Amino acid sequence: MYPAVLIVDDETTIIESLDGILSDDGFEVIHAFNGYEALKKIESESPDIVLLDIWMPGMDGIETLKEIKKIAPNLPVVMITGHGTIESAVDATKSGAYDFLEKPLSIDKVMVTINNALNFRKLEEENRYLRKKSIEKNSITGTSPAVQKLYKEIMSAAPSDAAILITGENGTGKEMVARTLHQFSLRPEQPFIIINCAAIPEENLDSELFGHEKGAFEEATSKNKGKFELASTGTLFLDEIGDMNINTQAKILRALESKTFQRIGGGRTLHMDVRLIASSNKDLERAIETGNFRKDLYFRLNVIPIHVPRLKDRKQDIPLLVDTFLEKFSKQSSGKKKTLTEKALKLLMDCEWQGNVRELKNLVERLSIMVASDHIDVADIPEPYNPKIRSMELVDKDFSLYEDDLALAKKRFEKEFIRQKLAREGGDLTSVAKKIGTSIKHIKKNLL
Repeated sequence: MYPAVLIVDDETTIIESLDGILSDDGFEVIHAFNGYEALKKIESESPDIVLLDIWMPGMDGIETLKEIKKIAPNLPVVMITGHGTIESAVDATKSGAYDFLEKPLSIDKVMVTINNALNFRKLEEENRYLRKKSIEKNSITGTSPAVQKLYKEIMSAAPSDAAILITGENGTGKEMVARTLHQFSLRPEQPFIIINCAAIPEENLDSELFGHEKGAFEEATSKNKGKFELASTGTLFLDEIGDMNINTQAKILRALESKTFQRIGGGRTLHMDVRLIASSNKDLERAIETGNFRKDLYFRLNVIPIHVPRLKDRKQDIPLLVDTFLEKFSKQSSGKKKTLTEKALKLLMDCEWQGNVRELKNLVERLSIMVASDHIDVADIPEPYNPKIRSMELVDKDFSLYEDDLALAKKRFEKEFIRQKLAREGGDLTSVAKKIGTSIKHIKKNLL
């Protein structure tokens, strides 16, 4: 299907000339001789681009442009102007026009401008699609009152540039909330930069945040931009800020108050334009009392507080979460989507979920991999989620001590050892493999 171009001009010769050129290049051409007719054609024909003359009787090009942007804000409009009206054309671009062409029209310039505008529109549509997919991917799944309250808080806080402090237990989805806030902020197309304050050694944290110049310290073999600089015009997410040392807290506070910072070893002052979001699984007010967190920084960060509920406080969301995870894992493995029986689902809803949504996700992933049947039943649910399964001690009389075959005893020991490790780690295969020094493949083989 060829792109459709709407030409809006009161001069018949211009329309005929452009019609011939564009038709020869495969474009579908639509005509309009004034602004009112153009608006009707946009609604009825849905063109891909508009070439709009500035000077027309009645509704002129600028007025028409403004009306077009009301009914089709993403439709690219290229203004056509005669000599002496360049200033008006520049004003038009500020009002939403993609570009402008000057009479007499250059065929080459016309074609280049149209193709650039169409490519720009395609890129915008791709960005909108990717943003939509990103929002879907990072959205908090659920319909419970606790999640609905969280949605409202996110939607209210997102358009502001005020600092936000997200609190909640591990595994509740604090990073998802931060990403959603960014996607619905006034900076969705700008960078979203994360720094995990708990994962970076204390001696490296300042460099990670503010950057450093070459030679600032022994390991600084080249210049490095910090997270504040990388997040410029976008959002900086300080994850688990409660683990940040008190000295770095003071430096962040100074940067936030002055909106400036310097790279380590540098003398140039850099200006900061970031939307700051922080999170913590710790009680920061208690940390203030014990002297582990600065009170002034807490108030600077806690302009808008958002608390993410525990899974045990939104258990009615578990069926939807399980279905979402099963759908995701089936796509990853290119296999058939599995289902849980009602009894198995009820069993999961009765659990405490100390690891919250992350723990549930890990268990569902384990079940989707390890259960051969398309239907996951109560008997497939492992310990500690299934109280009906008797816990076996590693040296139980029914286990290995009364086994006559040493090789078989070793095999049974290893299998039960892995089962119990998985139970303690909430079904996290990667974590267990790392802790016991083996591969995920080996763990899966022993569980079959």
